[in-house]
Amino acid sequence: MIDIKELNFAYGSQKVFENINLTFTEGHIYGLLGENGVGKTTLLKIINGLQCPNRGECLVDGKKPFSRTPDFLQEIFFLPEGVIAPSYTTPIKYADSIGVFYPNYSRTLFLDLIQEMEVAYDKKFEQLSYGQKKKAMFCLAVALKTKYLLLDEPTNGLDIPSKTDFRRIMARHTTDDTITIISTHQVKDVENLIDPIVILSKDDVLVNASMEEIAQKLYFSFDSEQNDQAIYSEMVPGGFINVMRNTDALESNVLIEPLFNTAVRNRQIIKEIFK
Repeated sequence: MIDIKELNFAYGSQKVFENINLTFTEGHIYGLLGENGVGKTTLLKIINGLQCPNRGECLVDGKKPFSRTPDFLQEIFFLPEGVIAPSYTTPIKYADSIGVFYPNYSRTLFLDLIQEMEVAYDKKFEQLSYGQKKKAMFCLAVALKTKYLLLDEPTNGLDIPSKTDFRRIMARHTTDDTITIISTHQVKDVENLIDPIVILSKDDVLVNASMEEIAQKLYFSFDSEQNDQAIYSEMVPGGFINVMRNTDALESNVLIEPLFNTAVRNRQIIKEIFK
């Protein structure tokens, strides 16, 4: 479990988080959403121990990440947005060199995944396109089989078929004892994969809820006209998506992109609904 309590963090005088509280539990793929600059990457770095809170605490299975103890590090992997791999080596050699530090690393799984994503495992990184490098590093992240997997904008640079592969592999390799956090602003790339949803705003948490809870509190409808009672309305081909308080316990499918737009444009209302 990841337990964050009264967390404060700032880069000098630039405040990022102020007294935020979050809990991440096993068996879920969390979607960490927010506009650029709200601290999504910073939060992943705090969980991974690359940044230290100014005040408050972040505990991962009771351990302080910033201590960076070997038993902690072998259970967590952070995949940043940019590709960090030496150009002179191949994906399989690089995976093997990293895998020695992770007791659950599976070379067989890595080879299966990288071939499934149609990347040459024996070509040097300098011979691969950016998208191929991204896919190779994603395959490594899954093959390490850590309990905690933190992915920062993992679908950036991937084509449409590769994004489909990404979703399929993630769904297949999530278990009841793992926690995956995907930070993204490419909401549609992870739709039908993430649950629960965490939406950050500047120095605050707007939403931290399961899809079921969101559906209980908000109603999503497609109508020919904009609804005056809607918290948020979005024009789409053929009409409007309206997002309203679900005061009548109606059933609807949660639409993640309209949910995100509703939250960032109506912060106080959403905080009140999900407090």
